Amino acid sequence: MPLYECVFIARNDVTQQQVEAIAEQVATLITEGGGEVKKREYWGLRGLAYKIKKNRKAHYMLLGIDAPGTALPEVERQLGLNEDVLRSLTIRVEAIDEAPSAVLAKRGDDRERDRGFRGPRPAGRFGSGRGGRERSDDREEFRARPRDEMDGPGGAEE
Repeated sequence: MPLYECVFIARNDVTQQQVEAIAEQVATLITEGGGEVKKREYWGLRGLAYKIKKNRKAHYMLLGIDAPGTALPEVERQLGLNEDVLRSLTIRVEAIDEAPSAVLAKRGDDRERDRGFRGPRPAGRFGSGRGGRERSDDREEFRARPRDEMDGPGGAEE
């Protein structure tokens, strides 16, 4: 049987469980048509390149499908009728890769990367803007010296 990858994006108003339910409906249609879903990946809530039906973000889901071509028109029709699905795309592929897709692999790399220490915060020109209180800084280079060290015996610096 031919292999397909189907990606659909759902509105950001729906929950992850509702997106999984949509994927389950697609899987049911595929099994009724004589195929099976080999791979299912939830890519999460991601930003869109442009607004689609007033949405700036959407839930992405990838399905790897092994089914005859006759089962797909009904799947595409049902995805088009579902109000929660903004867009869908189904393509034929040579093989379904069992490894995580590039989207999931990239997300894993981003989480593992550590931003690290960026150095001390420079002294600001203005206060914090919270009622005129001065910010206390524990770093040595910003710590104020006691008053008696700065002033001499007459109250003025020598």
